[in-house]
Amino acid sequence: MSKAYEQSGVDIHAGYEAVERMSSHVKRTLRKEVIGGLGGFGATFDLSQLNMKAPVLVSGTDGVGTKLKLAIDNDKHDTIGIDAVAMCVNDILTTGAEPLYFLDYIATHKVVPEIIEQIVKGISDGCEETNTALIGGETAEMGEMYHEGEYDLAGFAVGAVEKEDYIDGSAVKPGQVIIGLASNGIHSNGYSLVRQLIKKSGINLNDSFGDSTYLETFLAPTQLYVKPILELKKHVSIKAMNHITGGGFYENIPRSLPEGLAADIDSHAFPTPAIFDWLQKEGNISTDEMYNIFNMGIGYTVIVNENDKEQALKVLKEQNIDAYEIGRIIKDDRKPIHIQGV
Repeated sequence: MSKAYEQSGVDIHAGYEAVERMSSHVKRTLRKEVIGGLGGFGATFDLSQLNMKAPVLVSGTDGVGTKLKLAIDNDKHDTIGIDAVAMCVNDILTTGAEPLYFLDYIATHKVVPEIIEQIVKGISDGCEETNTALIGGETAEMGEMYHEGEYDLAGFAVGAVEKEDYIDGSAVKPGQVIIGLASNGIHSNGYSLVRQLIKKSGINLNDSFGDSTYLETFLAPTQLYVKPILELKKHVSIKAMNHITGGGFYENIPRSLPEGLAADIDSHAFPTPAIFDWLQKEGNISTDEMYNIFNMGIGYTVIVNENDKEQALKVLKEQNIDAYEIGRIIKDDRKPIHIQGV
């Protein structure tokens, strides 16, 4: 059976080696609520140990987009897994949910155990940083679907929040303050455009850019906001949150606003990382359009009452995350977001 399968182009022994290599990385992510280990047909998590009265489960799934192509083309696979985790857990975090567990899906032309291990190491790094258990996944060898050297990566996360603490934006009111948490670069969106501009510019990705190289800057993994936000929840009443992903400010911030309200953003209230200036110049892109594509230096937003803003900024600073008061909620039933200074 195995010989016939191998003759069809699938190396099951490489798959076994990949599982063995990833096991040590997976083990460091486990939580006490995880039942059993890797290898079962279904991954199991004991919700009764969460000590919640009325837990609401929140789930999210996402991929890394064409940022993967940049990692593959430059044979650097050890941080792309962090992006996969971040894209999922940052999303479900916006409801106030604590991420609990994560599953990954890797589809590839051919299983190369060393590369699979690097990818899973990154996933495990992201899970360990956010106290999210990596409890399962799938690695599929699909030579007829992918070109040699190619792979795709997607993730799925589940979190939980007390029903009475669920955040849906319904408590947002005029006069409340928008706090922006800094990004550490482009994160995981807009890479079809980014890769086009890299090619057009003719740069050497190993050349210096600021304190690192172009490649390190472009592949910097998406910031994980779980720890600072879960800590912030203990100190202030959060009215709404947004993960600034594809669609930038214009698409993401209005998603948490009740009808008739708008976000009034001051673009001068926070620093814009130099990589966005580079992209704007290379692509001859208007500032307004940049805010419609990229995070522009703010990867996550939190809305709080005016009298909670100083405490919120203090807590976030103590969590070693740069945060800024970037705007306010105003009445406007025509345009859900205004960005001043663009």
